[in-house]
Amino acid sequence: MIFLNNCQIAEFTIANVNDLVTLLQFPFMQRAIAGAVLMGILGGLLGSFVTLRQLSFFSHAVGHAALVGVALGVILQLNPTWMLLPFTLIFGLVVLYFMEKTDLASDSVLSIVLSGALAVGVILSSLIQGYRGNLMSVLFGDILAIDLTDLVLTLLVLVASSLFLLSTLRQQILLTLNPAVAKVQGIPVQLYRYGFVVLLSLAVAVAIKAVGVLLVNAFLVIPASCAKLMSHHFNIFLLLSVLVGSVSSIAGIIVSGLFNLASGPSIVLVQFVVFLAVFSWVKLRIKAA
Repeated sequence: MIFLNNCQIAEFTIANVNDLVTLLQFPFMQRAIAGAVLMGILGGLLGSFVTLRQLSFFSHAVGHAALVGVALGVILQLNPTWMLLPFTLIFGLVVLYFMEKTDLASDSVLSIVLSGALAVGVILSSLIQGYRGNLMSVLFGDILAIDLTDLVLTLLVLVASSLFLLSTLRQQILLTLNPAVAKVQGIPVQLYRYGFVVLLSLAVAVAIKAVGVLLVNAFLVIPASCAKLMSHHFNIFLLLSVLVGSVSSIAGIIVSGLFNLASGPSIVLVQFVVFLAVFSWVKLRIKAA
């Protein structure tokens, strides 16, 4: 009986792999893999600075508040992506302005603005009549549905982020570690801070279609957190973050295709499993030492 069960499992796996190979021949699957690589690199790159600058709640707020942009797009019968881009950009800049101009703690400001934006988003969503497929797909993500426009937008944000961060890497590191010293040394702290928020907001917007509003923050935080556990050297940390982000995204798509699961949650689930594995490995190394 055990032998038969193992044979059945093997046959089932082979059938799934064959199905996956067939899927890889379709243009939508090829676009999904290309998008996964681009978004994985983008999430790993920006996520490295997000975790070090403790901006994970900021990206979380921007992602969830994007519900307003999605709802507006559906109501106005526009592509939600074109509403997400300006809305997340404006929202990110407004939140950063409030954080800098008030005496309240940053998490308090984020909670207030996020709650207000979510309230508006829920009210707008309730006004949508009839089919809400566009709204649901953006909420939960579907990387298999991305098109050429999404790939181009992601590539543009990735190129802009790479040029901005890597060309000023020394200044960015100093700004991350000690903003006061960076300001004394003449680094334009405000310009770099607002520039990073612009890129982060746009990255959240382009990633939402792939992983959804509810999971987009994990896309930025988990790969960088895995890399931070593995290395404290910044260059290696940055490289590992990008590597984990891109590889886990591809693995998530493969898992999604093999087991017929939702693509966005599958990617985040793979990233979560990788985090648990890295965490366990680091703890075992510490005990062994």
